[in-house]
Amino acid sequence: MDEQRLDLLESLMAAAWPALESSTADGWVLRSAGGVTQRANSIWPAESTSDGPAALRTAENWYAARRQPVIFQLTRREENAPLESFLDTRGYSKQSETIVMTAPVTPSVPLPVAPAAKGAALRVEVGDAPSDEWLELWWRVDGRGGEAEKVIARQVLLGATSLYATARNGEGVAVGTGRLTLVEGWAGVYCMATHPDFRRQGVASAVLAELVRQASAAGAAALWLMVTAANTGAQALYGAAGFAEAGRYHYRQAPLRRAFGAC
Repeated sequence: MDEQRLDLLESLMAAAWPALESSTADGWVLRSAGGVTQRANSIWPAESTSDGPAALRTAENWYAARRQPVIFQLTRREENAPLESFLDTRGYSKQSETIVMTAPVTPSVPLPVAPAAKGAALRVEVGDAPSDEWLELWWRVDGRGGEAEKVIARQVLLGATSLYATARNGEGVAVGTGRLTLVEGWAGVYCMATHPDFRRQGVASAVLAELVRQASAAGAAALWLMVTAANTGAQALYGAAGFAEAGRYHYRQAPLRRAFGAC
């Protein structure tokens, strides 16, 4: 993957999942959203800093004021090697390796065909905002936190122009979710979640197929999505739909510092 393409993907991902607050530290973008999701609460080194220690002090102070840990989101690329080494010396842990996959939006992209769910065909509805039902199901599967965190998550979702897909079974029960975010002629697939009682029944395939159709209808030239390196099942699904690996990123988190006198 060439560096310009990685630049584009990083920019697309930042726009599709925006923080509620942001600042800068000598080329680094500091992002915060009340601690809800790593991406919206991490540092994106959009440019190389001229003084790493000084930029880190600025970042540490900024996150300390928000009572949040310092977390970097780093794409696997040559430019980030010095920063990776610097964070090694500071004891930053590595977390959540994630694969970025892309696919062209053309008639040649195979669309998965969903089988029946519990004896009834699935149908997928699409809206321009997350309904309460959509949000409840997605948060149940992927959410981290309670009602307050869910409110923040909804604010993050609404920060970018998106479509929201809800899969229903024959009884009308919401069994799956997906989000398609449109940015600069691309379409990003997010929030793929399946109700725990309806897994391995074609729900994710049906949602993905509809999102690809929506991307085509919107005139998007290509799609991107992210999947954790450990989730081989989802990688197989996306590979069957024409997606291929385009890059990887992970997070680096500062070591926890125990307060004086704490036990």
